Amino acid sequence: MRLKDKVCIVTGSAGGIGLATAHRFAREGARVVVADLDAELVAQRVAEIESAGGRAMGMRLDVTDRATMDALCAAVIERWGRIDVLVNNAGITRDARLAKMTDAQFDDVIAVNLKGVFECTQAVLPAMLEQGSGVVINASSVVGLYGNFGQTNYAATKAGVIAFTKTWARELGPKGIRTAAVCPGFIATPILATIPQPVMAKMIEKVPLGRLGEPDEIAAVYAFLASDEASYVNGAVIEVSGGIQV
Repeated sequence: MRLKDKVCIVTGSAGGIGLATAHRFAREGARVVVADLDAELVAQRVAEIESAGGRAMGMRLDVTDRATMDALCAAVIERWGRIDVLVNNAGITRDARLAKMTDAQFDDVIAVNLKGVFECTQAVLPAMLEQGSGVVINASSVVGLYGNFGQTNYAATKAGVIAFTKTWARELGPKGIRTAAVCPGFIATPILATIPQPVMAKMIEKVPLGRLGEPDEIAAVYAFLASDEASYVNGAVIEVSGGIQV
């Protein structure tokens, strides 16, 4: 088990890629912290992991509210004594073309996808510094690399997360803390269910592998980065997109 006994916090882990990551980490032997906005759904996901033989705890987390992240970290330290991995997975979209994007749409995405990553990472830092070890994995996107029509706000946050990753690799690497970013392409999550089929077909045409990615394919990359097998990976930005052509 690559993650045996590692304590791993996964934000936004009640569904989608985050949920796949929580399950993958548990199968790899980690003690998983499920963190998301819906407390009832978090409890359900913890029960699912435990029923499959994994170890998990859960708490409601609003990444825009630093107090909830501080409370989560305190609870994790009280129960398991350390924090080894943070996966900054939580994110939202509020799409609109530049000419029509409202301040609220812009600010909401910045608050969750960019400032939320900053707040959560800063919150786990004392524990990781005291240990002299840790891994921070940031969920970016191919949109952060290439941009995307109608996603000024989202693209800005995902590019910003890459900048965080590069900066923290320099600041935290000497302290024994590794940082990496993953840039998924088009992944088969519930968020894609709202996309019309003709649009979806055009999206898939851009992928040389000819299909959408699966959440567990992203989770597998997260698991590698979280493990000691990736001990010399720091500041890396890994695209997991099937070779998407923009």
